[in-house]
Order: sequence, then C-alpha cells, then structure tokens
Amino acid sequence: MRSNRFWVVLLCFVVAVSAGAAFLQRGVAGSIACVYQDGVLVESIDLTTVVEPYTFFIESDTGMNLVSVENGRIRVFEADCPDGACVRQGWLSGGRMPIVCLQHRLVIELEGRNTSDLDAVVG
Repeated sequence: MRSNRFWVVLLCFVVAVSAGAAFLQRGVAGSIACVYQDGVLVESIDLTTVVEPYTFFIESDTGMNLVSVENGRIRVFEADCPDGACVRQGWLSGGRMPIVCLQHRLVIELEGRNTSDLDAVVG
C-alpha cells in the first residue's frame, strides 16, 4: 500500500513540474517580432509588452503594407500588392513561418530567447 502511494505522489510531482515549465516557457519563444524591408531591420516589437493594439505603415518604392500589432500577435492588415498573399497569411503568433510580401520585399518573423522548439518531426 505504501509503495503505491509513493508512486502516485511522484507521478503528481512530475506532472506538476512539467505543467509549470510549459506554462513559464509559453510566452518566451517567438515574443519579438522583427520587421525587415529589403533585408534591413525596420522595426523590432516585443509582442508581450503591447498593451493597446496599433497599426503602422511600411512604405517602399514598390508599394505599401499596413501592419497590425496586438498583444502576442502581428499581421499584415492591408497591402497594395497584386496577389495579397501577405494579408491572407493572417496573424503570426507562434511557430517559425514568417509573413512574407515578395512584391514589397517585406518579411515579418518572430524571434525569442528559446530557439529549441520544433515545427515538425520528419521520419
């Protein structure tokens, strides 16, 4: 009886520690949005510190993008490029897939302190 109680307590402890670690690392990965125009860093935004949503324009000789920022996420809200693929990509809030507007040479990607998370497993 005592042996079973030990294993139950140990299992509960391991689950609690794992849940706590996952919760603490949740906001670390991909918390910095870097906006590049022609390969040059234009804006760097810590998405965890955004209190009020806002938008800003990125203009170049090839066109205009309107970028929308909220707490924990960013997107291209409007663009005058012919295909609008950057707008259809939607919100960027996690993962490693950047928002790209080829016509305007704009890239928005997330960076963070934790770079060990995986997108997929290939076997």
